[in-house]
Order: sequence, then structure tokens, then C-alpha cells
Amino acid sequence: MLVLSWFQKFCCRFPSIQSKNLAYLMATYSEGKGKAKSSGVSLSVKEVKPKGMPPALTFYSVTLPKGLGKGDSFTFDVLAVFTHSLRPFPEKITQADIQLVIFQDSAHFLTPYVVKFQSLSIKLPDSRIESYTKLENTKLHGSEIKYGPFENLPSFSFSPIFVHFESNQPFAVAKELVREIEISHWGNVQVTEHYNLIHGGAESKGEFSRLDYQARPHLRGASAFRHLVAKLPPRAHSIYYRDEIGNISTSHLWSDSKKVGI
Repeated sequence: MLVLSWFQKFCCRFPSIQSKNLAYLMATYSEGKGKAKSSGVSLSVKEVKPKGMPPALTFYSVTLPKGLGKGDSFTFDVLAVFTHSLRPFPEKITQADIQLVIFQDSAHFLTPYVVKFQSLSIKLPDSRIESYTKLENTKLHGSEIKYGPFENLPSFSFSPIFVHFESNQPFAVAKELVREIEISHWGNVQVTEHYNLIHGGAESKGEFSRLDYQARPHLRGASAFRHLVAKLPPRAHSIYYRDEIGNISTSHLWSDSKKVGI
């Protein structure tokens, strides 16, 4: 009797509460050894819908470069980028308040396979943490929370966690972007971009005080927009910019061999 045991696809999945905010998903691996080792070789990733799986999960398959037999191993990296994963709480703050947000995830890697060993690290922008889920083997080191290590986790293990922490970075959200490109007969290319930007973090509560903004720097609104940065091609010239209410008077234009910045 001949028994073959091998597979050529790996399955990863996310709870639907996360997958709806998935902006980018990529799987890569390194091939070769020593100095000849190359990194960043892409693997094919696509969404799949296995039968009999709960609708609250979204599945993606990663195609491996070759089949794996019993005892074989293959190492690859999966990069997932999510947007709008941080929810401001409270949802409205005054001009003098700091911005607090909530992050939700699972301490266990959600997979249909049995996990022999796994750990999770959450690195925060600041060491001020209002609260966080405490499980067995949970450690806090400054601004980093470590869950695990966990061993011999059954398939589809899920352990919800939340972290409530300070994040005073502005949440720049482009609700609409229109790019107009005009090419002349002389080889010049004129690019005009129209942005409709909003702050996606906590909303302002109460009236804005210009006096406090100028006289009390610490009451300027920790998460407010103070500036915007644009990186343009190095040969960009004749640059202008304005907003809906008129010209922008405070700006700084600089350039180097690789880019032009505003």
C-alpha cells in the first residue's frame, strides 16, 4: 500500500471584523543560502471560501512554490495591513484632551491547523496604557505587551483581547482623491491632485479656542493636524498648492537627489 502525504497550499484567515478593513496582504519567502540568498520572492495569495467554515471568518490561500512531503518544512512571511482598526474611545474629546483608542484582536493565531508554539507582541506608540486584556503568560514591558508563549493550541483557537491606549497621532483619511494628468506635445507632464481630507480620530467637543491654541501650546489638541507632507518626483517643478478657502501661506519646499518634499 502506498501512502502519499503532501500539500502545496497554506490557508490563513481573519475574523470578518478585521478582514473588512484589510487593505494589503502579501506573502513572501527567501530562497538560496548565504550571500546568494534572495528575499522578498512573492507567493500567490487569493481569497477562498471553503465549505463548512463559519461565515464570521474570511479565508485566504497561499500557494507554495512546491509541495511539502512528510517531515519537510518551508518558512515564509505574511504581511497584512489593516486600516481603521483603531477606534477612538471616547469618541469625542475637547481641545485639551489626549486621544485614546481601542485595538481589538486575538491572542491566538487563528488557523485551521494545530499550533505547536506561538506568541504575540503588541508594540504601542506610547507607554501610557489605560487598560488591556490580561491572560495567562501576559507581560508588560514599557510600551510592549507580550502574550504567550502558547503551546499545542487546537485548530481555530480564538482568544479575544483589547488594548486601550494613548495615540495622539492624527488619523489622516482621504475621503476622495482626484488626480488629473495633462501631457503636452513638448514632453511636459502636469499633475494636479485634489484631496478631501478629514481627521478620522476622535471628534472635537465644544468650540475651538484660537486664544488657547496660540497662548497655551499644551492645549493645542494633541491629535490635531499641524502639517501635511507631500513627496514628489525629483524633477518636479513649478509647484503650487492651495486649499478651498485660499492660498497656503506657511510651507517649506525642499529637494534632494531622490525626491522633492513639501
